[in-house]
Amino acid sequence: MSKTASNHLFQLIKSMTTAEKRYFKIYFSKGNEQSDLKFIKLFQYIDAQDQYDESKILKKDKNLKPLQLSNLKAHLYDQILISLASYNSDNDVEIQIREQLNYTNILYNKSLYEQCWRSLQNGKQLAEKHDKILLMYELVEFEKKLLIKYMMFDIQKDASEIIAESERLIEAIKNTRSFQNLSLKLYALYLQIGFIRNSKDFEIANRFLYGSLPAFDENNLSFNEKMFLYQAFVGYYFFIQDPARANEYAQKLIDLFNENPHLIVPKIEYYIKALNNLISSLYRQFHYTEFVEATKLLDGIDQIEGLKLTYSQKLLKFKYVSIHKLNAFFMTGSFTEGLFLIPQIAGELHQFEQKLDTHNTMLFYYKFASMYFGAQEYNKAIIWLNKIINAKDLNIRSDIQGFSRILNLISHWELKNSDLVDYYIRSTYRFLKKKQDFHLYQKYMLSFLRKLNNSTPDTLIDAFRQLYNELKPLQGNPYEKRAFVYFDILSWLESKFKGIPTQQIIQEKSRKIIERIEAQRGNKTD
Repeated sequence: MSKTASNHLFQLIKSMTTAEKRYFKIYFSKGNEQSDLKFIKLFQYIDAQDQYDESKILKKDKNLKPLQLSNLKAHLYDQILISLASYNSDNDVEIQIREQLNYTNILYNKSLYEQCWRSLQNGKQLAEKHDKILLMYELVEFEKKLLIKYMMFDIQKDASEIIAESERLIEAIKNTRSFQNLSLKLYALYLQIGFIRNSKDFEIANRFLYGSLPAFDENNLSFNEKMFLYQAFVGYYFFIQDPARANEYAQKLIDLFNENPHLIVPKIEYYIKALNNLISSLYRQFHYTEFVEATKLLDGIDQIEGLKLTYSQKLLKFKYVSIHKLNAFFMTGSFTEGLFLIPQIAGELHQFEQKLDTHNTMLFYYKFASMYFGAQEYNKAIIWLNKIINAKDLNIRSDIQGFSRILNLISHWELKNSDLVDYYIRSTYRFLKKKQDFHLYQKYMLSFLRKLNNSTPDTLIDAFRQLYNELKPLQGNPYEKRAFVYFDILSWLESKFKGIPTQQIIQEKSRKIIERIEAQRGNKTD
């Protein structure tokens, strides 16, 4: 077993819960054969380690020979997966349906066609109840094969019904795949560049959308088809920075789940993502009360009856809930109050560092840096910004990397690190040029920062006010406004020529926006 495979075995064991480990030991200790005892011992040795070290295991147990260890590890890996499948079968409906498929195949090979048919019907009931269309299609295709061998009632009627069902499923699968592929294309582009930068990006997004969507009647779509269709539209509208339309489709998706509550548990991962999209759209529109309520709903999702979150789903929930807890302070401009969250979330991030992707890790780092910047703790902001700037994977979210460099520049200027400001201006210029992300916002900022070190106290206020007047119109530009999502530069500039802390200005602006929106929504309700 290679070093990579050994690490995979170590990671698999460490991902198991206490109950899963106990079940594994009991499950494979029944035979008490020598080979079984050896791989159970190996399991215990690896489980006791904080980092995988094969040499320590061999020193500890002389009965384990280096030559046999590779096969033993491979055998242990397979047996753990068998054990996990058995342990989780009651909680995972897909495992249950696949078991019925396996039983069906066994019974078919023994020519026990009536029993085979009953097993198929059990599997189909489960698949239909939980809207598992791919598995349903497999079951229907097996039913075709069985029909030739086992005449149930009216062969002509049965054949017509099965063919019609098969064709309906093929159409649903085709639509679902088209909607999924569209979401994936948009997400891949978003991961690379962030929000749209120019008309070219907009045309690409439009081509993805209208070139990929099949003809459909929304009223005739299945749950699965609607779910992926709404996800695709949410992704599209977020990408082109239209949070109101994104909110419309995010709400449609939540309504779809509310109309089919029996599907929330079997599709919990999609439900968590749907809630996250809804909360994100509310955040972008300053719908504070609804934002808080929806965040609480997501945070308390564990309380849903019959739900048992997997490790992967717990990680997903942690990621979204943590981001939105930070966003609550960004929405109100309460940066100093929100600082207590950073060590807590950063500690959990460290635990998940092997499981969390680069994009989400980078997003957390930028949120931390922005929170410290808003609280005027520039040294701490720079620590988190450097983690982004020095990241190896430069093909992920070039927008965050670009704005991190600009925020880093401003932080060093605030700390009066003149030499570093000059260095980072050149470095940032090269990065933005390489990433083809040189827009008016970036040009104005770099030009302004170049002049800052040579400005006198008398001219500095005018320089801040001039940049403010240059940047403010860009808020209405569809290809420039994304800059203001990452950092409220206008409030920072305003703080400089008014002599008021940035945080105070943002708080006052946020209060007025939230009050106005709440009043508007109240009037609509009345």
